[in-house]
Amino acid sequence: MTPFKLTEEFIGEIEQLIENQKGTELDSLLKEVHYADVAEIINELDEDEATYLIKLLDSDKTSDVLTELDDDVRESILGNLSSKEIAEELEELDTDDAADIVAELPQEIVQEVISEIEDKEHAKDIVDLLRYDEDSAGGLMAKELVKVSENWTVTKCVKEMRAQAENVTRVHSIYVVDKDEILKGRLSLKDLLTVSTATHIREIYIPKVDYVNVNEKPEEVAKIMSKYDLEAIPVVDEIGRLVGRITIDDIVDVIREEAEKDYQLAAGISQDVEADDSIWELTRARLPWLILGLFGGAGAAVIMGGFEEMFSKYTTLFLFTPLIAAMAGNVGVQSSAIIVQGLANDYLKGSMGNRLIKEILLALLNGLILAAILLLFTWIWKGDFMTAVAISVSLIAVIVVAGFVGTFTPLFLHKRGIDPAIATGPFITTSNDIFGILIYFVIAKLILGI
Repeated sequence: MTPFKLTEEFIGEIEQLIENQKGTELDSLLKEVHYADVAEIINELDEDEATYLIKLLDSDKTSDVLTELDDDVRESILGNLSSKEIAEELEELDTDDAADIVAELPQEIVQEVISEIEDKEHAKDIVDLLRYDEDSAGGLMAKELVKVSENWTVTKCVKEMRAQAENVTRVHSIYVVDKDEILKGRLSLKDLLTVSTATHIREIYIPKVDYVNVNEKPEEVAKIMSKYDLEAIPVVDEIGRLVGRITIDDIVDVIREEAEKDYQLAAGISQDVEADDSIWELTRARLPWLILGLFGGAGAAVIMGGFEEMFSKYTTLFLFTPLIAAMAGNVGVQSSAIIVQGLANDYLKGSMGNRLIKEILLALLNGLILAAILLLFTWIWKGDFMTAVAISVSLIAVIVVAGFVGTFTPLFLHKRGIDPAIATGPFITTSNDIFGILIYFVIAKLILGI
């Protein structure tokens, strides 16, 4: 299939058809376009055009389109729909997606929208999901699944599965429960098809099944599903009752959002923002770390001011100040990035002490190699061997300390329950710049005897 490519010409054609109220032509033009691509189109339209298109297309398609829209675009469109129209869209969605949309609605119309949903069981499931924290497995799960009782025969099991499967978009697994809805295991289709129809499910189900609790964090669910290559995972409540399932498409969203958040933290952006957000929102997200950088730079200037005598006698030291600061920042970011990645993927093994020792030895080796190159370069360039030695030894010390700080900081933050991704951004760079400048001048002063 050729990937869909949105062009200005195509958007112009859509806008022209909307302006001329050519509903039939619009419907025909977008009939074979995937709902995610339709969402991309709607994101480019103004509010009235987007609302017209949503009302024009079939609910079974526009319901999926709504889940793919930018949050602000979806909010404006829903504001132009009646409670009945919103309810019609929700009926076409899986319960998890429907609950997400309901959670975004103004509180005063939520009850009205829920009451307009004709499928009362679907409405009940949506309301049930709304009671869970959105940052939990319960807030991520859907109610749609196929479950069978361990006390059923194969004949009854197949009959019940057929009825349940009508409401499930994709059947990933068949879960087995007891009379109290406690999750007992999973059922193999092969076993179901190869045994007598009079066989009871309790005789053939597989008791081993991975599951998560409703209160589990989405990030932990993502780790489990990634580790065991699961397409779906059942969710149980506090007493082990099967209450829903989480599918891989939801986990992909979690992984993407977490990666975006970590990337922004590493870039020194403290809030979840996008390029199209207002100047004020972008300023609030960026300014805190820029202020930190400002104070860090001022601190480095104060430190340098305490060594003014050295500058007048050894001007070469001043020339290498940016290099020392840059190396400190680079080494710190490298070390912290590796640790943060390991923590995120659960790859780090062993104690914090062993990890620190390994990183210090690595930094020492890198420092020795880089210092040897710098020593030779400085000696040839300036012809002052002792100054070259002072700069090179300082570089080794700076790299070792930066490696230690870059490793220790994310590990410490992780232990304290703070997102360690914060340690890959301006925080670690600024702190290492200050430490690097201080170490540089103190060691140079000792070696040169100033």
